[in-house]
Amino acid sequence: MKILLILTLISFAIFLISYNLDKRKLYNGFLFNISLFMFLLTATYITFSTSNILLIVIFFIFFIIAIFILIFGIYILIIGLFINARIVIKRESRSLSNLLTFFLGLALLFHVILTIINPERFLPSDINIFIGGFFVIEIYFLFSVFNFLMISLLYQFNRPKLNQDFIIVLGSRVIGDKVPPLLASRIKRAIEFYNKQAKVSKPPKIIFSGGQGKDEKVSEAFAMQQYAIKNGIPISDTILEDKSTTTFENMSFSKNIMDKIKPSGYKSIFITNNYHLFRAGLYAKKANLKSEGIGAKTALYFIPNALIREYIAIVVMNKKRHFIVVSFILICSFILALINYFLVG
Repeated sequence: MKILLILTLISFAIFLISYNLDKRKLYNGFLFNISLFMFLLTATYITFSTSNILLIVIFFIFFIIAIFILIFGIYILIIGLFINARIVIKRESRSLSNLLTFFLGLALLFHVILTIINPERFLPSDINIFIGGFFVIEIYFLFSVFNFLMISLLYQFNRPKLNQDFIIVLGSRVIGDKVPPLLASRIKRAIEFYNKQAKVSKPPKIIFSGGQGKDEKVSEAFAMQQYAIKNGIPISDTILEDKSTTTFENMSFSKNIMDKIKPSGYKSIFITNNYHLFRAGLYAKKANLKSEGIGAKTALYFIPNALIREYIAIVVMNKKRHFIVVSFILICSFILALINYFLVG
């Protein structure tokens, strides 16, 4: 038991050190999951080694829940994804980006049908060995998704100090010159932080960052600024960054503004919606901006679709690494299939 406890503490300590050094690391999710696994393993051992009735009852409750999820979880998930897709389409629009939960539901349904049919039984063993590589790739991406979800959750708990020089509010699409609810939630979060800091120290400057799209009457930055002024923020405490078109440009262009205003150094935070928070942090790091983020609330129905989009974007950001891993798995599967065909078969 001592060894398990020590390993659990060591794994959690490694996670804490890595997370405190830089919260914007994707593998922090992996480190936390390792420490969580060690904790569950230790808790299971303590439960049965002490023969504590209460702990054993709690263990079996969680065990039954886990078994239920393993057996029926994918079916519940498929139904939930289709229901969510219907809600998103009804409340938002039928754009491709709003259909991600529908496409994922279809993919999982197809996977279930293939599992039931089991076409491998009609194929020779060497072909099945190669196809097994795709199963390994599925496990790899499932593991990757779990790590992403965990670090995205952990990153929500940022609590920056009320001593900031700047607040960067990341823009998103405006309707004509009006601020839609999604963007309004970001501005309200910035105003909330601004007012809290104003009570204890000098209020920060708010940088509204976002350019003008083809279907927008004004820049996102200007629309956000006007919304903030109407809600009590002095215009003297606002700054416009109205040239950016991507999250990376939001960070990079805002950094240029802050560097010019306070070349000797400054403290800053950025604000976006909670589902976008971690990826925005990655772009801040890429722009060499030492800024942590805080999230604005998002409608619950929108989060599943948004998280799928965020994960796809992060996969694209790390496409070289994923390409290497996937290629390695397929090459190994191909070699094993050849060995089976020429030497075993």
